[in-house]
Amino acid sequence: MAKLDTRRATVQSRRPMRDAIRDVLNQLNRFARERTLGRSIVLALAVALGALLVANLSTFVLVQRTAQFNETVDAQWQARRSGRVLLLNLKDAETAHRGYLLTGQSDFLLSYRAAIAAQDTLLQQFRTRIGTDSEGEGDAEIVTRLSRDKILEMDQTLDLYRQGRALEAIAAVRSGEGQRLMRELDAALGDVDQRIGGEVAEATARSEGSAAFTSVVNTLAGLLILVLAGIVFLLVRRYLDEVQAKQAELDRVNAGLEETIRNRTAALTRANEEVQRFAYIVSHDLRSPLVNVMGYTAELDQAGRTLEGALSNAEVERAVDPAVVTAIREDIPEAIGFIRASTEKMDRLINAILKLSREGRRNLVPEMLDVTKMVRRIAESVSHQLDQADAEIAIGDLPEMENDRLSIEQIMGNLIDNAVKYLDPKRPGRIEVRGRDVPGGWVEYEVADNGRGISERDHERIFELFRRSGRQDRPGEGLGLAFVRNSVRRLGGEITVESTLGEGSTFRLKFPKRLILDEVGETL
Repeated sequence: MAKLDTRRATVQSRRPMRDAIRDVLNQLNRFARERTLGRSIVLALAVALGALLVANLSTFVLVQRTAQFNETVDAQWQARRSGRVLLLNLKDAETAHRGYLLTGQSDFLLSYRAAIAAQDTLLQQFRTRIGTDSEGEGDAEIVTRLSRDKILEMDQTLDLYRQGRALEAIAAVRSGEGQRLMRELDAALGDVDQRIGGEVAEATARSEGSAAFTSVVNTLAGLLILVLAGIVFLLVRRYLDEVQAKQAELDRVNAGLEETIRNRTAALTRANEEVQRFAYIVSHDLRSPLVNVMGYTAELDQAGRTLEGALSNAEVERAVDPAVVTAIREDIPEAIGFIRASTEKMDRLINAILKLSREGRRNLVPEMLDVTKMVRRIAESVSHQLDQADAEIAIGDLPEMENDRLSIEQIMGNLIDNAVKYLDPKRPGRIEVRGRDVPGGWVEYEVADNGRGISERDHERIFELFRRSGRQDRPGEGLGLAFVRNSVRRLGGEITVESTLGEGSTFRLKFPKRLILDEVGETL
């Protein structure tokens, strides 16, 4: 079973790789089929790169061949030089040999012996440098044989001279045998020079041919690269012209769009101001009759107490109609209670509308905020409720930002109050406030709790006016989150919620790092 699970995991891990490879191949195939300016530029650059690689390869081959040619020429020159040194050494030996025969001086004999002693070494060097092919070995055999025959001829003459047969020795020298051997040796070395010279000439011709071919290839590659560079330049120039044309068109569209946005923003601003004024006026107009209703309700309550007293006195003197008793002691107090509860609720709603209206008219004042310190003060203000609910609040290091202090305090306060209010009494409560910097000049804060949670269908409606979610066993009118979202949007931010019913909620706030206002004090 474990092996089967491992095999399944391996197959599943390979699927994303295969899918990624398939996507790359599909994109390459689509890129190759579509005739676009980008594909033309890529193909031109690819051909230019290929030409450059061919030129570099041919140059590399030429350099290798030139190095090999230089090594061959150097080896052949060393072989020729070795042969000449060998011949010169043998001639020196012959000269010293003849000087000794003519004068009998020992210096000539010493010179002869030194030359003969060096001859074997010179022959070995010659054999090594002449090569191991058939021609080289043949030349080495001939030169070795003639050299040794010459040395043997001179040694025989010296033996005659030492035996006191000087005239026979001189006669042997005069016979010309030694000169014949030297001429044959010189001729053999001349053949070696001629053969080596032919090989050098042939190698030189091959090297020059390679150089000429490489020059032609480099020239053609250079011309091709220049042509392709010109094509790429024209393609890029056309692309830049198209980009400039599109940019100009986009600028024209943006100019019109900015004007449209400016006009619509002004219209929305005027409409918002009208709505705020309307809400303010309506609230005040509603409050006047509401005050009257509340006043007359108090008078009715006082009148009810008077009737209750009169009824009590009447019951002492005579029997009173039960319907009258019910009306005075039950119906009238119940009706007054309903009227009073309704007027109080209406008064709270009017006050909430007035609060939203005043908040929309208040000018924002940006300042640098220590959000961590601010949230800790808010947490201290609800510490009593936390103790009663057996809950704790954890506050992380929250990033600072430049924003309106009063608005941020109200937003954070509302969210933390809601988190405390809707904790689940079945488990210890925990509230966490986290924050981080977001790339692009934003900051993000989270207020998370393990409370009741919010049903998925209510994630959006909780931000609407006078709308609440779940059991209505906590006081409130459904205005807190609507006020929070309105304030967040006014500050240029956004608010979202992630929640699972019965597990908890996380409210996520996102604000610009720096609040930028226009000339009338509103967020740009």
